[in-house]
Amino acid sequence: MLVSHRPKAILLLADGTVFEGRAIGAQGSTTGEICFNTGMTGYQEIFTDPSYTGQIMVMASPHIGNYGVKGIESESGAVRIAGLVVKKFSDVRSRPGSDGALGDLLLGEGIVGISDIDTRRLVRHIRDHGAQNAMICSDGTALGELQERLDSAPLMQGLELSSRVTTVEPYESAPTETRHRVALLDLGVKSNIIRCLNERGCLVRVFPMTSALGEMLDWGPDGFMLSNGPGDPAAMPDTVELVRAMAGTGIPMFGICLGHQLLCESQDMPTEKMHHGHRGINHPVKDLTTGRDEITSQNHGFVVQRKEAEASAHAEITHVHLNDGSVAGIRLKERPVFSVQYHPEAGPGPLDARYLFDRFVELMVERSHTPERKGRKTEHITRT
Repeated sequence: MLVSHRPKAILLLADGTVFEGRAIGAQGSTTGEICFNTGMTGYQEIFTDPSYTGQIMVMASPHIGNYGVKGIESESGAVRIAGLVVKKFSDVRSRPGSDGALGDLLLGEGIVGISDIDTRRLVRHIRDHGAQNAMICSDGTALGELQERLDSAPLMQGLELSSRVTTVEPYESAPTETRHRVALLDLGVKSNIIRCLNERGCLVRVFPMTSALGEMLDWGPDGFMLSNGPGDPAAMPDTVELVRAMAGTGIPMFGICLGHQLLCESQDMPTEKMHHGHRGINHPVKDLTTGRDEITSQNHGFVVQRKEAEASAHAEITHVHLNDGSVAGIRLKERPVFSVQYHPEAGPGPLDARYLFDRFVELMVERSHTPERKGRKTEHITRT
């Protein structure tokens, strides 16, 4: 569809700032917390990441849609963003092998979006004034009414969202040859996390976030995985208590993003809302355990309070963000438990941090060699 044939649309921010452009995707209105991602590629993976539930996504890259979409590049079974903001939107897909056009995907999933606005100005505005709610509208509703609806929308801080995206029933993903069993607590898991575990010989059983610890233990896991997900970790007290109990079992555990935040909350290291968050695929992180730097994929609007992490008697900081010094990873001092704030599975992003999955596997192997675990490994692997 030509830009001139698209209906007019507006983007309204909570502070009253208005941008005018053209509609993309479904016609209507949508509300969410506005954020931006600086990645130049990987828009399909971003849009289907459950961690973006409840958020309107601004793409800093100026051209979106030009290489279409491909089914295997989705990180979940649906588009998860609440809305989309871009500078230039392409209806033409130029990549051989693409399954379809991005516009058709957005339309089919009812995603409201806006194009042809100055996204550089918008990104600077968010960086200066911070994260806030916003609304996209392409159905002609009066600005005054939109402002009233926007004013009544819930804020991200204090909002629990994982229950919207967690699996309803447990399911399994098996590798070609199973060497380890991993119970994954689904807080909004990305497909690539499961894939990275499968590639390392892990049979993964994905459990709903409301699962009881006993249910997971009955399955006989060699390790626990805490997935990524959306929302405010401080608004999830029941899950925090579950994670505290999981960490107390002595079973190796690895947490990613929201999983990292919940682990820290469970160890009395509180989280806080960031000014505008980290979202992109070029964030520098230092691994303090090795002294090596890595380029990482990140997507989070909450962070563990550094002073509380430094003062913890139970944990130590293992990774720091090199741009702002924020906590990017921790490990517990007396248990085989660790977590990172970023996404080692990438999708999209660099592969620098994939070694963290190997560290997790090493912890499971070490535990399997303890006296109390010898002779039980085969039983766990062959159980159906």
